[in-house]
Amino acid sequence: MSQIIKNRTVIDDDWLVVRAAEDGGLPPPEALPAGKVLVPFSYWKTSRDSLRGARSRQQVGVWLAPDDEPADLVADFGEIALIAIDFPVFRDGRGYSIARLLRERYGYQGEIRSIGDVLRDQLAYMARCGFDAFAVRVDKDIHDALHAFGELTVLYQTANDEKLPLFRRRATAGAAT
Repeated sequence: MSQIIKNRTVIDDDWLVVRAAEDGGLPPPEALPAGKVLVPFSYWKTSRDSLRGARSRQQVGVWLAPDDEPADLVADFGEIALIAIDFPVFRDGRGYSIARLLRERYGYQGEIRSIGDVLRDQLAYMARCGFDAFAVRVDKDIHDALHAFGELTVLYQTANDEKLPLFRRRATAGAAT
């Protein structure tokens, strides 16, 4: 079983990420395995009703590609168990913006997971944007990746995890003395 980092702890991952086959096809909803499945947003949009009917035998999460619009998922927040954001390549940063939009603009409170080409160097920045679970690339040491969360000791900018920039925090601390 693969592992992920969730809330800064390594745990077993019991979710199956459904991706298109080489021919571009996806299985029909009734052919998905029982349990926890993470389906592409495009698949969710076209098979939503069938997936709702299968909820007695599976939990469904949705993963967003970099060019998916997170606003289109807002109405379904109550029906999905988690949202994952795919990083098809390390250098594609659109997923950071998607996570911030989900947390800050649309108020999503559930799990946001990074999947795809996810490396240690990205984890602290992803956490600042609102990710709380990380599927580190399988050829990388997930336990080593945990150290990424302690590498940034001073945070200057505002983000999902820090609402005031450093200069405002310093001014507040100076006024208190």
